[in-house]
Amino acid sequence: MLKASALILLAIVSNLWRFGIARSGGEQPLERIAIHRATIAIDDSAYIKASPEVLGLKGQTDGWVTLEYKHPNSSNDDWIGVFSPAKFSSAVCKPESGREEAPLLCTSPIKFQYANYSSSDYTATGNGFQKLQLINQRGDFSFAMFSGGLSNPKLIAISNTITFANPKAPLYSRLAQGKIWNEMTVTWTSGYGIDEAQPFVEWGPNGGDQTRSPAGTLTISRSSMCGSPAKTVGWRDPGFIHTSFLKDLWPNLIYTYKLGHRLFNGSYVWSRSYIFKASPYPGQDSLQQIVIFGDMGKAEADGSNEFANFQPGSLNTTYQLIRDLKNIDLVLHIGDLCYANGYISQWDQFTAQIEPIASRVPYMVGSGNHERDFPGTGSFYENKDSGGECGVLAETMFYVPAENRANYWYSTDYGMFHFCIADTEHDWRPGTPQYKFIEHCLSTVDRQKQPWLIFLAHRVLGYSSAEFYADEGTFEEPMGRESLQELWQKYKVDIAFYGHVHSYERTCPVYQNTCLQNASNHYSGLFTATTHVVVGGGGASLADYTPFKAKWSHFRDHDFGFVKLTAYNHTTLLFEYKKSRDGNVYDYFTISRDYPDILACSFDSCPRTTLAS
Repeated sequence: MLKASALILLAIVSNLWRFGIARSGGEQPLERIAIHRATIAIDDSAYIKASPEVLGLKGQTDGWVTLEYKHPNSSNDDWIGVFSPAKFSSAVCKPESGREEAPLLCTSPIKFQYANYSSSDYTATGNGFQKLQLINQRGDFSFAMFSGGLSNPKLIAISNTITFANPKAPLYSRLAQGKIWNEMTVTWTSGYGIDEAQPFVEWGPNGGDQTRSPAGTLTISRSSMCGSPAKTVGWRDPGFIHTSFLKDLWPNLIYTYKLGHRLFNGSYVWSRSYIFKASPYPGQDSLQQIVIFGDMGKAEADGSNEFANFQPGSLNTTYQLIRDLKNIDLVLHIGDLCYANGYISQWDQFTAQIEPIASRVPYMVGSGNHERDFPGTGSFYENKDSGGECGVLAETMFYVPAENRANYWYSTDYGMFHFCIADTEHDWRPGTPQYKFIEHCLSTVDRQKQPWLIFLAHRVLGYSSAEFYADEGTFEEPMGRESLQELWQKYKVDIAFYGHVHSYERTCPVYQNTCLQNASNHYSGLFTATTHVVVGGGGASLADYTPFKAKWSHFRDHDFGFVKLTAYNHTTLLFEYKKSRDGNVYDYFTISRDYPDILACSFDSCPRTTLAS
């Protein structure tokens, strides 16, 4: 039976190299696998066995599989790919350019590991053993053993099939703030379409009466993708994405909720129960704690899908937030979310990784180059960093309160904070729709009620000592601060945050390349200028600094970490930079400021006055 499957695969892959499947730019471990070169070298004396055959019998959304395998002609290049759906040889793609010959193998593994990873004597004995973690991804799984390394794979054995007890179950809840302060949105993924079940959320005050709110359903087709690999080897059905709106929440109240699907036969399918705290009323004076970072990515707890320290900090950042979750009210992940780069299966992996956080507190996201950029799709940059996703996955998998999610700029409030989130993958320069949004967002906040005004964007529109910016001679995204610094200064933006550079850096309060105040661990009194912070060390491989240190650069850290903002009240804000490896504070400052200090003039921020009495 295995041999028959292999013969089907052989018919598909025998000449794939000449079909010219494009590879996207960017950093995605699965890109290393030249699955389009795969050939058949079935060895009857080789085998791979997986157990148990059914996972999630008690409703678990993940599980560990034990692999036992043998290859008499073993080598250090042997590797194991996890495929889902299990019959991976049946997935084919249509030619894109008209020059390729169909069929094209269209199935990358969802993860991989070398056969000698946990069996040090594998090369000598040919016998191997390891454990891999699977998450529920709405399909069955099989494991394939390859020789020839990642660049010239030869299929030598295929395992039995593994499945979850309910592969369609509602999973990976992610909260986000709605368009008004007393609304929470719940988004999740399932295998149930609208022709099979009605999705909803059952929710209410903790210990109180429960109600049900319907959910809308979206899905994504291969034809929505803009190019390879998302349209070819990276494609995997992302399932159905449901979003429900929980309205008229009482401020600060604890709510419980669970995800439900009513099947048309009258039965119900439920998720486990979750809990969240409703947002405070805008301007409410209370302790409010916000976490901010960019460029986290995802990583595997079993060590698979890893090379060259690609995303070593991702799990550490996730674990630190989970440990401190009782002291976090809202998370802002400002772009480069999971680095799927066109390998759609990785979005499930990412939403599963952040689910302990995103199911409890609003997880607000921004758009980065690895979500949006692809040539000829309207992005500001004509590169292939999204791997052909061109924003479709991010815009569907995560709700944001934007007027048009294809334009990923929006504002959101949390108590005493007002956040303006820009989209650097679209033009932000004066005269553009986004520039008008940014000015409106900054100018309409009531600083008496919301004194802490925060600007966020993925690419560095302010200041950065990153080596690649220094090589350009800009120390910023070209046309960044030149376009926006007068707005930041005029409207007295307290802090501007950026990702994109995978490290941490804090400036002095700076305007027009000049420190208007010396950098410090405590600022008090009148606003002078905006402090710019790069916090792109969420988990993806670190970026280097230029040896030259500009006068505006106060603190740099070549490590993984995140920022936590704590508003104690309307007059005191604490800023902390924490490293992901230990959660300790390595940089900090406080701002103490009264409302008259915000009203007062600072350089280039004075409103016009009149001599009339």
